[in-house]
Amino acid sequence: MIKKYIKILLLILITLSQTVTSHAFWVWTPETNKWVNPKYSVKDTPSQQLAYAIEFFQAKGYEDAIKECRKLIKHYPKAMEAPEAQYYIGKSREEQKRLYEAFKEYQLVIEKYPFSERSGEIVEAQYNLGVKLLDGALGKSGIKDLMLGRDYDPVEIFQTVIKNSPYSKYAPASQYKIGLYLLEKKLFQESRDEFEKLINDYPESEEAKLAKYQIALVDTKRSTDAAYDQKITSHALRELEEASQSYPDAEFSKAAKDNISQLREKEAESNFMIAKYYEKQKKYESAKIYYQIVVDDYTDTEWAAKALERIKENAGKK
Repeated sequence: MIKKYIKILLLILITLSQTVTSHAFWVWTPETNKWVNPKYSVKDTPSQQLAYAIEFFQAKGYEDAIKECRKLIKHYPKAMEAPEAQYYIGKSREEQKRLYEAFKEYQLVIEKYPFSERSGEIVEAQYNLGVKLLDGALGKSGIKDLMLGRDYDPVEIFQTVIKNSPYSKYAPASQYKIGLYLLEKKLFQESRDEFEKLINDYPESEEAKLAKYQIALVDTKRSTDAAYDQKITSHALRELEEASQSYPDAEFSKAAKDNISQLREKEAESNFMIAKYYEKQKKYESAKIYYQIVVDDYTDTEWAAKALERIKENAGKK
């Protein structure tokens, strides 16, 4: 029987020894009358806990900063320091270049603590994150490599910015970015709709001026699929000319003029092709009408000389 008790005692001692080894940082706190492991404990006040977390952030120990901030939120959910802790989680993720996660963590501040003094700062941060993620989505930077394995939609990010602060300067800027993204993706009608929305919702913004030009560009790109349909091309040309006259900014006008020139070439080509069709049908009078339009109205295009040559070639034919 004594041997049996000795064995039990030895097992207890071994267990205690392993416990002490694996939890060497457990300490007795008279205040709580409990054993506490400082690794998992929280500071006595939320302000102390926040200060402790910020120390890690400032030392670039971002994972530890996040862990300590999450402790604060868990143990002091209604403390005035809670939104600040959530903010530092987002800021830590941003410093780690985990941009979409940063965006989501920042959003929690807006949703859980709508009266946070950080709201304006967060909207700006989210917009800037959206711009970086947009560049990554369009392959304009190496950011996409940092986002492998994570799905994100730049449209969602900019829509969130608009929802968070519809009257800030970042709202029209975000709406404009949505239109640009869809245009890059060749979703022409969707892009056009977003630019139209920008003009309707924020007519006095600088982005609204740019949106009018972008709408004309969208129609220009759409017109490339309609060689014989002058309606889209003519409409795009008129929009570009109007935008160029309304906003005579040097850089803007140069880009507009380049596109106007391309559209005039396209219109001239369309008229030339119609004339050529009538010519093949031996309807020379009808062909001459369209060739003459090219000569008279599109003298600045390469098709004018070709049309004049065809008029001379068909002279006397009826």
